[in-house]
Amino acid sequence: MTDLVPLRRALLSVSDKTGLIELAQALAARGVELLSTGGSAKAMRDAGLSVKDVAEVTGFPEMMDGRVKTLHPKVHGGLLALRDNDAHVAAMQEHGIEGIDLLVVNLYPFEETVAKGADYDTCIENIDIGGPAMIRAAAKNHAFVNVVTDPEDYAALLAQLNENDGATSYAFRQQLALTAYARTAAYDAAVSTWMAGALGQETPRRRAFAGTLKQTLRYGENSHQNAAFYTDGSMREGVATAQQHQGKELSYNNINDTDAAFELVAEFGTDTPACAIIKHANPCGVAVGATLLDAYKSAFDCDRTSAFGGIVALNQPLDAATAEEITGIFTEVVIAPGASDEAKEIFAAKKNLRLLTTAGLPDMRAGGLAFRQVAGGLLVQDKDNGFVGMDDLRVVTKKAPTDAQMRDLLFAWKVAKHVKSNAIVYVKDGATVGVGAGQMSRVDSALIAAKKAERMAEALGLAQPLTIGSAVASDAFFPFPDGLMEAAQAGATCVIQPGGSMRDDEVIAAADEAGLAMVFTGMRHFRH
Repeated sequence: MTDLVPLRRALLSVSDKTGLIELAQALAARGVELLSTGGSAKAMRDAGLSVKDVAEVTGFPEMMDGRVKTLHPKVHGGLLALRDNDAHVAAMQEHGIEGIDLLVVNLYPFEETVAKGADYDTCIENIDIGGPAMIRAAAKNHAFVNVVTDPEDYAALLAQLNENDGATSYAFRQQLALTAYARTAAYDAAVSTWMAGALGQETPRRRAFAGTLKQTLRYGENSHQNAAFYTDGSMREGVATAQQHQGKELSYNNINDTDAAFELVAEFGTDTPACAIIKHANPCGVAVGATLLDAYKSAFDCDRTSAFGGIVALNQPLDAATAEEITGIFTEVVIAPGASDEAKEIFAAKKNLRLLTTAGLPDMRAGGLAFRQVAGGLLVQDKDNGFVGMDDLRVVTKKAPTDAQMRDLLFAWKVAKHVKSNAIVYVKDGATVGVGAGQMSRVDSALIAAKKAERMAEALGLAQPLTIGSAVASDAFFPFPDGLMEAAQAGATCVIQPGGSMRDDEVIAAADEAGLAMVFTGMRHFRH
């Protein structure tokens, strides 16, 4: 094997024809023979290029609606033959097989077909067979063959040819092979994931996951950890699809926290302005208001200390007044479904503030999978898209919540879903006033949230903490009355919780004795 291999013969057969003509013209200018099929061949001929049909090479026409066209020894032999192996060379000569030095293939648009909601038979017809087979063959034989699966690599290929007088280096072909195998793996993962869903198999025997590199990161959660950001092709509105307008590159922690913030604020839809402020993946303030400015101010007043250096998510396009207010403290990232030109101008003065905009909010009722790594494997579950509405609540105490209390209870429940367990959330008048997150004891979460509210009352010059007269949510049931009593002592007057404890009767009796109104949801929202 030699390091530099000259490129004399290429097979180009692509679904995505972006950049195809320019690539083919550059290859032809170097005297490279062009082979192709179907629409690719036509496109190149229409551009005035000389192209030989694969059917002419194989001696067989395309058949079975194009299902069979490249599955032939004269194609695969040309890709797989070792040029420095005498037996391989002899076999090529005996059977009239010519080498193929470059394969340019991108696959039938299966992922896009599924994303459009196509029916089962249409999806099946968009599963590419010949393409992956050729890609894998060429990638295996990267000692002699270049394989390009992405238009983004066309420029790099041409640069290699210019640098090496019409040849490519072994290191370059290795990199192309790596990308090619990752592409076929991702393609097969998309097909298998779709088929599992189509067949209603929630836990198939084998699972495949794939991603496309969006961004290399400076480091991970800590500076000694390497990290990168990959997209999964789902196109869910959020940090993966957002446009960054200004500010330095997002970090690992920025991306994680921005995702948490936007997913939370999306719980409130777009009808009423809402704001969520996140720090270390937990909300430190969430509120709705008559305007985005009102919502931001109320969210900020829940925990001004933690909001410093946090992430702000809005459910409506950012306006100038809200932008001006946000610049009052250091904020890492602001994400919203759009922003006015005036707001962008205001943020432009803050070089380190990142502004991200999306085309909309994510659908919080949509399905999907969530997974995390454990030693030796992956834990996979459905996304928590559970929803509880007014009609789902069951009043279990003698006192029923008022309409205003019920609104705050449902607000608190939406927020608690996005707080690390054990979670306790106090809400008053459409704004969080105390958040207790991630404690080993639910009692401690209730105490911490109440203590934060007391400190903010002092900072704001209030006569009493806003937990007085508040609604409180618990992400899981109260196993004993003690956590509930801490919330009552903090001033909560109504409670929302899943119920389901062996001691529900004791907890309900304690609520009645304390004069609390309490509702059960029948659904919990653990978040670890």
